[in-house]
Amino acid sequence: MTLPFVGSIVSFVVALLVGGLAIYLSARVVVDVDDYSHAVVTALLGALGWALTSWIPLVGPLVALVVWVWVIKWRYPGGWVKAGIIGLGAWVAALLVLFVVNAVFNVGVGAFGVPGI
Repeated sequence: MTLPFVGSIVSFVVALLVGGLAIYLSARVVVDVDDYSHAVVTALLGALGWALTSWIPLVGPLVALVVWVWVIKWRYPGGWVKAGIIGLGAWVAALLVLFVVNAVFNVGVGAFGVPGI
């Protein structure tokens, strides 16, 4: 007997790992940090920050984006500019990784921890 929530848990874990991979790839290039588990935790914390702030009327998405970049700034060396570059790089990396994963496996998974993906 398969539990109905197993698929949801697997989807969440895969999406979190993809989001972490995107942040890892970007942080590796921008600040030369080679730690995938650090990136996965960053993706989880960034998604939590996004969820807690994106609901604010009118300015929620902007506040959430600033919070997400702040999480990256907090977790990686460098300032706001490097954190913003890591975030932009993670967004592009997530798009590319998901394009390949979804084209090859036809699964329709997302990237948890990278906004807009």
